[in-house]
Amino acid sequence: MKKLYLILILFSLSLISANATEQDVVDRSAVTVREFRHMPEKGLPPRILRRARGLAIISVVKGAFIFSGKAGEGVVVARTGHGWSGPSFIGTAGAGWGLQFGAEVTDFVFVLNNDAAVRAFSRGGNVTLGADASVAAGPVGRAAEANVTPRAAIYSYSRSKGLFAGVSLEGAVIATRKGANQRYYGHPVAAGEILSGRMSAPAGAGNLRMALSR
Repeated sequence: MKKLYLILILFSLSLISANATEQDVVDRSAVTVREFRHMPEKGLPPRILRRARGLAIISVVKGAFIFSGKAGEGVVVARTGHGWSGPSFIGTAGAGWGLQFGAEVTDFVFVLNNDAAVRAFSRGGNVTLGADASVAAGPVGRAAEANVTPRAAIYSYSRSKGLFAGVSLEGAVIATRKGANQRYYGHPVAAGEILSGRMSAPAGAGNLRMALSR
């Protein structure tokens, strides 16, 4: 019975992700960036974005009925000598258990503060937040203006909608979605090629790149 509940939850979450095309994910990421930039007080500060070497944008759905599961998908982009790179697709999934009920969608924007953080996502494998790169809650408001040297390789910003108090991705494994990259670019392409700018961004990525540049 326990396995059945868990399978049902993870299956439901996977259906939510499966209904979105790669272009849907890119367009949703553009909306997320715009909304985070305009959130009063707790949004993504312009100073932090200007200094960013890259961004990982991901939406995570968490559901539970005694046993819990979460699944998320999004993109990572990097700053190159010619502006922002095209999107490389990423995803995460996990399961847990305990006396919990509810559902929640959490949008995350991870600011990659240095080249090492970008390289972690460029390898085309898995990135464990907090292990492969240090993660800290991103400064907001006056704290962001006072912040000169980043305190961590990655700054985390999030917002949640749902019945849970909040979901954290500290320690979560974020994987490169190689199949999604291949479908979006039309042929096999490595995450490193995309994030270095060696692979030209498709026209469909224009909305996201514009959201990042404004």
